[in-house]
Amino acid sequence: MNKNLSKRIFSSIILSAILLFCLFLHKYTWLILLIIASIICFFEFNNLTKKIWKREKSTIFLLNVVCFFYLYFFIILVYQDGRIAIFNTLYILSICILTDIGGYVIGRVIGGKKLTKISPNKTISGSLGSFVFSLFSIIAIIYYDQHFGFFLSSTDYLKNILSILFISFISQSGDLFISYIKRKAKVKDTGSILPGHGGLLDRIDGIIFALPAGFILIKLI
Repeated sequence: MNKNLSKRIFSSIILSAILLFCLFLHKYTWLILLIIASIICFFEFNNLTKKIWKREKSTIFLLNVVCFFYLYFFIILVYQDGRIAIFNTLYILSICILTDIGGYVIGRVIGGKKLTKISPNKTISGSLGSFVFSLFSIIAIIYYDQHFGFFLSSTDYLKNILSILFISFISQSGDLFISYIKRKAKVKDTGSILPGHGGLLDRIDGIIFALPAGFILIKLI
């Protein structure tokens, strides 16, 4: 197995374990985790803006203000208590994870035309694979609806499919946005805090956009 891939798998397992521990232990451990993750992402984003706009201090300041308020909005929206809130979080996270897996697997197996110049490693087939794999999260809806009840009935297939595809799209868009910023900054990773992944923002770029979008969608539904 590739050494870098081994590091990525190990980092993913550790991150998942920390997330689940904080999510289920207590509502305040979940809040603390969100705050810590947001602070790390803020500083990683700040370092990217400094590399892109070295002498434009007003631009850096403005972007940091926007980033700060977005992350504040992210924490407020995602931090919720209760069994339904926990499932909603896991549901959205599962879509993001399946989106990443689908993009990686299908992109590697099929390959083909590049999706965009922003991220040369991403292909159209990988993007389509992301959408297809994300639909497997509908299994969670069916299970939860049958056992506990859910915000959507498992028989509302069209709503379920559209909501999953929307969240997957936001996750992919978030990934592309951070890839664009890294490309502008001429760096491979946003940081070096995670072995095999780079920065925390490298790992949760799609999630940090998909979680708020998913919660807003759930509230609207």
